Amino acid sequence: MTEDLNPHHVARRQFDLATPFVGDLDGWRGMAEWLFQPEKIVSVTLPVEMDDGYVHTFLGYRVVHNTVRGPGKGGIRFHPSVDEDEVKALATWMTWKCALVDIPFGGAKGGVNCDATALSENEKRRIARRFIAALGDNIGPHTDIPAPDMYTDAQTMVWIYDTYHMMHPGENSLPVVTGKPLDLGGIPGRSTATARGVFFAAEHFIEIGAMPGISSLDGARVAIQGYGNAGRHAARIFRDAGATIVAVSDSRGGVHDPNGLDLTRVAAHKDEAGTVVGALGDGKLTPGEILEVECEILIPAAMENQITADNAGRVQAQLIVEAANGPTTPTADEILAERDIKVLPDILANAGGVVVSYFEWIQNLQNEQWEEHQVDELLAKKMRRATEAVVTERVALCEGLDEYRTRWQERVPDAPTLPAPTFRTAATAVAVGRTKATAEARGVWP
Repeated sequence: MTEDLNPHHVARRQFDLATPFVGDLDGWRGMAEWLFQPEKIVSVTLPVEMDDGYVHTFLGYRVVHNTVRGPGKGGIRFHPSVDEDEVKALATWMTWKCALVDIPFGGAKGGVNCDATALSENEKRRIARRFIAALGDNIGPHTDIPAPDMYTDAQTMVWIYDTYHMMHPGENSLPVVTGKPLDLGGIPGRSTATARGVFFAAEHFIEIGAMPGISSLDGARVAIQGYGNAGRHAARIFRDAGATIVAVSDSRGGVHDPNGLDLTRVAAHKDEAGTVVGALGDGKLTPGEILEVECEILIPAAMENQITADNAGRVQAQLIVEAANGPTTPTADEILAERDIKVLPDILANAGGVVVSYFEWIQNLQNEQWEEHQVDELLAKKMRRATEAVVTERVALCEGLDEYRTRWQERVPDAPTLPAPTFRTAATAVAVGRTKATAEARGVWP
């Protein structure tokens, strides 16, 4: 099946499926468009001198989607797929993510189109510094606060902080970026925050009875696509909770053992060889095959558009917990819903990273140092509350579905019948509803 995989179009489709459940978004003419369209799009050209003396020109983007609820917040990635539409989609999802976990940020995202795996450390440093210098005052501790994303890390955040600080001497510039090392204003638990948030969401989803057939993570079989920061930590955290990790993969392929992987061995092989492939000998999975492994819980922790119309019918998991952004397409969502495979959406499941980034931002603004147990306790509370809000909202939407359908048909006579709300629809409806309420309270200025 041919489907539209443009990430921004996917974000729009998800928004359009949720808005009929958010009350009257036409209370102000065009309010739905206001909530969806990005506030600011910055594109920059970055000439960077490479190690061989050649000047290569890179393209960088920073999008602030919505600041109704607070300053922009979102990561910076270095990846060949980076373009304006991808960054717009990621910024949009960040707005809904921040609203859903109820932190005072709006969505933003940034990236540079480059292959980080082919760059030296010095080349990455020059790109990062050039990018921040080019963005100038488009970022700031109270306007737009970056963080790590794909192929950027704590060291990249140091370069971002230092560049910004050199341009703003005499100010407390620590809150301009999160995900920093502990010695430079970082917060304990930030490196594992996304994975821990995935765990808290999945654990609580099961605890409150939203997953018939799974009563506990203990003994549950888990497959994880992506063995970067989120996937690697998630494997360990779920294993320590009693789950059996049956498969993991990276961009080169994966390994699978139905009896459970030796994660110590897999991690050591990854560190030595740069891939998990070969950790168990000759047998391996292709990067896509891991999505079809028999398991109770599947965790996509790689990139967008991994579960699509082409493979959604072959997924064997009972629950999908999205550690990546945008891994499941709208058509795949329909197929999974028809098969009664539940999906904890990205704007809920992977929100742990931005929650702990919020804690780091507070810590920096107040010149404090937090303890790791404080971070974990507050993260767990935020993730559990958000999970309960999504489950409760879906129940309410399903109970009122006939009324919603009637109202929508009256409003848009030619529209197709509203599909039954999924957990993604419920999560988006909660987030858009909160953003809408804030926007109405603030009004349009001037």
